[in-house]
Amino acid sequence: MFRSILIDDFMTTNLATATEDMNLLALVDLLLRRGISGVPVVDSTGHLVGVISEHDCLSQILVGTYQGDVDGRVGDVMSRLPETITSGTSIVEAAAQMVESGRRRLPVVDAEGCLVGQISRADLLRAVRAYEIPDEGSPH
Repeated sequence: MFRSILIDDFMTTNLATATEDMNLLALVDLLLRRGISGVPVVDSTGHLVGVISEHDCLSQILVGTYQGDVDGRVGDVMSRLPETITSGTSIVEAAAQMVESGRRRLPVVDAEGCLVGQISRADLLRAVRAYEIPDEGSPH
């Protein structure tokens, strides 16, 4: 049953994103304002080109502190070629990929590599709970 449930129905689609030329401090403001720990990085056509996290920002700011310049661009700090998952994937396959990779969330791309959303462990758990299966061992 769960193999027929697709991530498309449970992924987050209203994502904050960054571009490679975005100022790093502007990105920090975005992360703080939205209360998130990272964002996908897209090009002008919506193709996923990387991801950037709080950790990436802190690392660059630390380096910049020693050099006397805490400024920078997202493209200089982001992780390129992030692990992704394709829209239309079942929640079972997504869960297996997350467990195997240890990832807490994955960017979701379409067949052309355009970002269409993000799926998290919590989203997958929500999918499981949406299709409640009675516990056979519990009294009714």
